[in-house]
Amino acid sequence: MKVAYWPGCVSRGFTPELHGSMARVAPLLDIDLVELDRACCTGAGVIAEHNQELADTLNARTFALAQQVEGAELMMNICSTCQGAQTECQERLDANAEYRAHVNGHLADEGLSYEKGLTNKNFLWLLVEEIGLDNLRDRVTRPLTDLRVGPFYGCYIVRPTDRLGIDDERPRDTYLGQVIEALGGTVIEYAGSHKCCGFPIITMNKEASLKQAGRHLGDAVDAAADCLVTPCPLCHLNLDLQQPLAEGVVGRDLDMPVLHLPQLVGLALGLEPKELGLQRHVVKPTSVIDWSTSVVAGVGAGAGEGNGGW
Repeated sequence: MKVAYWPGCVSRGFTPELHGSMARVAPLLDIDLVELDRACCTGAGVIAEHNQELADTLNARTFALAQQVEGAELMMNICSTCQGAQTECQERLDANAEYRAHVNGHLADEGLSYEKGLTNKNFLWLLVEEIGLDNLRDRVTRPLTDLRVGPFYGCYIVRPTDRLGIDDERPRDTYLGQVIEALGGTVIEYAGSHKCCGFPIITMNKEASLKQAGRHLGDAVDAAADCLVTPCPLCHLNLDLQQPLAEGVVGRDLDMPVLHLPQLVGLALGLEPKELGLQRHVVKPTSVIDWSTSVVAGVGAGAGEGNGGW
């Protein structure tokens, strides 16, 4: 499957392990990534608050670039914040031909034009709806046996439900759990799985932001999760990078590893922890999870002894 691939700016900046792990996982799923390296930031919803037309123009440009990729079946992203922002912009553009023509006027100098109807899916959606859970299950070489994984969806990929196409036919707000099970892991339910991580307010009210993150992480700890997994690098930043500060705000130790979705998939498909950039995390997954009896049991004794070096 060839896809027009929008990695987003965070995965190429703050969380390069996400971009790198997606590149490693794609060939194992027969996904041909054609990176939209000329595309710009989605604005993460922030630009639209100040200048909606500018945000729509930036995203229309990305959509137009995706439509130029010959043979691509759809556009794919690895950031649920991007998914939310792009879906909102696409909804406006598709609903009004006159407005769409006006926005395309801003792109004319580059020879670009967005035509209504592009399919844009987060990697999570693509796994379930395009690859298929049975197909994914068949590709697992290292089942996540005994790994207790808490799904963390965040905001932008679960609401508003109508805009994001969440319904009885496509229960996209349950897909993380379905993928964890297909990979052989155990899904852990906890109170904060579908709530905001706190990242959107971190520059305005840091304490409240960290309190949100700390509460969700604490809920997962209390539910005996080994780790969390998220389809959003911004959620990852607040839950992993800011976790030491969140511990101070909520007044408890957390030590909760947070994995990017492609990393979790990659582990089950046989990739090594170092290949997936797990050593880059603030809370090292290898320092908390007993890898010798769970996910990397098949790697051999050297992996279990080398936790600190990953």
